[in-house]
Amino acid sequence: MSQRQELIDALSRAVNAYERSNDALDDAVADHLDINRTDLRCLDWLFDGPMAAGQLAEAAGLSSAAMTTLLDRLEAKGLVRRVRATSDRRKVLVEMTQRCRRLAAELYGPIVAEGATLLEPLSDAELMLLRDFLMTSRALTDKHRARIRRLSLEPD
Repeated sequence: MSQRQELIDALSRAVNAYERSNDALDDAVADHLDINRTDLRCLDWLFDGPMAAGQLAEAAGLSSAAMTTLLDRLEAKGLVRRVRATSDRRKVLVEMTQRCRRLAAELYGPIVAEGATLLEPLSDAELMLLRDFLMTSRALTDKHRARIRRLSLEPD
């Protein structure tokens, strides 16, 4: 095996280990919040701002009925709230509560702070390389998630 192939294999193993570590962290956060992983994934989608329930359901791959049940659970725990859109009062948006943002800062904030120190010594070119690799990897994962979902919908 070439030195390059060994490096590619080592990088692949490192990415897989990182993904498993993130999964385990998310398990711990979900357990701490007494919610399931799908609930946590939906909270993650809301971190950037409010979303329509339908958009959130599509992003999470859930039916509208399942999304309604999920939102009822998260609302009962004080983690999200439903609000009317200011631009169209008929439209309902889902947003994180301040309580949820505080909990997220408490649980994930130390990781973000320590992670920033890992990036400090990197050059702008190295940061752009990492960013581009992660964006391309996400696009690849999204493409294959869609492929697998299409396979699941095909009759046997």
